[in-house]
Amino acid sequence: MSLRLASFARNLLGIFLISLTSVALAQKVSFVEGKDYRLVKPAQAVETPAGKIEVIEFFWYGCPHCNTFEPSLNDWIKKQAADVVVRHVPAAFNDSLVPHQRLYYALDALGKEADLRAKVFAAIHVERNPLNKEEMQADFVARNGIDRKKFIDTYNSFTVQSKTRRASQLAEGFGVDGVPMMAVNGKYTIPNAPNTLAVLDYLVARERMGTAKK
Repeated sequence: MSLRLASFARNLLGIFLISLTSVALAQKVSFVEGKDYRLVKPAQAVETPAGKIEVIEFFWYGCPHCNTFEPSLNDWIKKQAADVVVRHVPAAFNDSLVPHQRLYYALDALGKEADLRAKVFAAIHVERNPLNKEEMQADFVARNGIDRKKFIDTYNSFTVQSKTRRASQLAEGFGVDGVPMMAVNGKYTIPNAPNTLAVLDYLVARERMGTAKK
């Protein structure tokens, strides 16, 4: 068998096994709407291509629960198949949290959010540096190898301000009333609870089955 055919066969086998796992999970486990997850009404548009399953984490850097949840979520993300696309959306329930939204989008625009995410959480929750003012944030990023002026310019850019407003609109559309909160394919939200990742597995499997039938 040629290398190309062997690779194709492995990909088909992988898709088949994922489908079997999804069906088994959906049949074995059942969670209750209104208790374990909520329907989003109306359903929200997704930004992922057809055939993909969009998962959003609504979070706030300053949230202790988000900080605790972060390692478990990262482990969950690493185990997902290629059809699962995870997005992080910073939420703000009042104006005092907007600087953290802008910090997220500035770092993201500079291609540094993933690299510094753990350090941001550690600065706030371990080092007790709130990072809730532009100067604090500029000092922090400068210590971590980012040009201070470039960060400030990005932080105050139209693009970052637009994305910050969009994040707040998304949180409102999904009815986010606490963080961390997960959302699946624009249809469901999962409040923070000990079984959050199990419910997330269940809803992703459910969406995968629905996609396969189309």
